[in-house]
Amino acid sequence: MKEKILIVDDEPAIVTLLTYNIEQAGYQTDTANDGLEAIKKAQTESYDMIILDLMLPKMDGLEVCKYLRRNDVDTPILMLTALDDEADKIKGLNLGADDYLTKPFSPKEVIARIQAILRRVHKYQKDEHKKITNGLLTVFPGQYKAMLDSQEIEFTRKEFELLVFLLKHKGDVLSRDLLLKKVWNYDFVGDTRIVDVHISRLREKIEKDSKHPTYIKTIRGLGYKMENDNEKSLL
Repeated sequence: MKEKILIVDDEPAIVTLLTYNIEQAGYQTDTANDGLEAIKKAQTESYDMIILDLMLPKMDGLEVCKYLRRNDVDTPILMLTALDDEADKIKGLNLGADDYLTKPFSPKEVIARIQAILRRVHKYQKDEHKKITNGLLTVFPGQYKAMLDSQEIEFTRKEFELLVFLLKHKGDVLSRDLLLKKVWNYDFVGDTRIVDVHISRLREKIEKDSKHPTYIKTIRGLGYKMENDNEKSLL
């Protein structure tokens, strides 16, 4: 059965362009033209992914993303924005978007992002019964579940995927470019600020003091490292 993608945009030309290219790539599509319609469809129908424009009538993309995540709709979201504004991108990521693209974009890049996101979803579904531990932190990749000192922590999908990758490579220094390639599947030069945003969010959730982290260390000039067995992180 073909995977189904919801395209949310109020510009007919963009909807036509995305629909044509996504269907040519082998996916099914559905569309919504405003934020309220997007919410209704996302909550009542089943989609494998949502492509969500930032500037929408009735309710903007950021509010749509925020509403869906607060109401336990965890369908991956690729956010589109005509604004090359770092603050909007960061806000979208913090609200639970998995990735973003700035208009104008090439259809090939859209398809590449879709394929990358869906590959990651399928990979984690295969790990349903596995778990990873590091000190007081226990993660179940296939269930998108993490526990810190027996307390469950909520993550966005991308935060969780980054955490799992760091845990699988604990003790290793990982560059931002490597994390972009392995976690976001970017095979081209991307914006490494997206990594810093997600690292910051992870620290807020798993560190006792995010300004003096004991789990995720910054290695100046190189990248980040997940420390081994941080039993003392909450002491």
